[in-house]
Amino acid sequence: MAEKNREFKLVGVGSASSQEKIEKPALSFMQDAWRRLKKNKLAVVSMWFLAILIIFSMISVVLVPRDDANAFNTKEVTTYRNLPPKISDNLPFWNGTITYSGSTEATDVYADQGVPEGTKFILGTDNLGRSIAKRIIVGVRISLLIAIVATLIDLLIGVTYGLISGYVGGKVDMIMQRIIEVISSIPNLVIVTMLGLLLGNGVTSIIISIAIVGWTSMARQVRNLTLSYREQEFVLAARSLGESAPKIAFKHILPNISGIIIVQIMMTVPSAIMYEAVLSAINLGVKPPTASLGSLITDAQEYLQYYPYQVILPALALVLISLAFILLGDGLRDAFDPKSGDR
Repeated sequence: MAEKNREFKLVGVGSASSQEKIEKPALSFMQDAWRRLKKNKLAVVSMWFLAILIIFSMISVVLVPRDDANAFNTKEVTTYRNLPPKISDNLPFWNGTITYSGSTEATDVYADQGVPEGTKFILGTDNLGRSIAKRIIVGVRISLLIAIVATLIDLLIGVTYGLISGYVGGKVDMIMQRIIEVISSIPNLVIVTMLGLLLGNGVTSIIISIAIVGWTSMARQVRNLTLSYREQEFVLAARSLGESAPKIAFKHILPNISGIIIVQIMMTVPSAIMYEAVLSAINLGVKPPTASLGSLITDAQEYLQYYPYQVILPALALVLISLAFILLGDGLRDAFDPKSGDR
């Protein structure tokens, strides 16, 4: 029996110490969140799509000026108006032809309207002969500008307000929450209309109208989180060491709720984009001839039956941008949630 024991060899492990050794790389919270985010393929694709879109929007200020997208020649309107998308004569949809309602044969619009040979519009033109591609680029730029600036204002006001309300508590919290309820009760449409009368329809009035009301939801969420975190052990320890209330709120509590705030931002941006589109649909958006995605859709509605691409293309851009922000926000929510584990 002793000889059999001496012949036995442990296979697969070099020694008992190596068998008991547990190796796992030490990761910070952000590194662990990034590791989980990379597992969500849709969120990663959305992140790269939005990054490329924002960089392109910044570069397009030089490549596609707003005046260039708005300009048209009154003498050439009949030649260039309502041209369908064209890249090549052999590509379906992008071959410069339209099958009008009631007709069974496609019509070469470029030839019928006498467009010079070699002139092509990738996404077609509108009823004034302006390039839809250029106007969509400007529209994306305007819509992103409105949404991002309004969201940053919401972030600054909402986070500060929510931290103060939640950490101080008591009567101060009660009064601050009643103020939020009063502001939330005012319809957005009333605010937009008043600002339109004072400042005129435009980017500035839209940003202010979104910022006036939009921060309340952020403030409520931050306040609720602050109420739960201010009783945690690390806050009590910081308070025992004599740190001031503002320092505890902004240095200790804020970093712990930053993940949820980032997710809230990702959900706020598409809401602001859709809000701008709705305002443009009721003629309270940006001033014409400046284009936003909402105004492009609104202006092309009357031509939907004959030129559906004029509505479909800006609507598709609006849907893709909003969907990308929503998917990225969903991925960040799971990434910043420690309970998600290795899903």
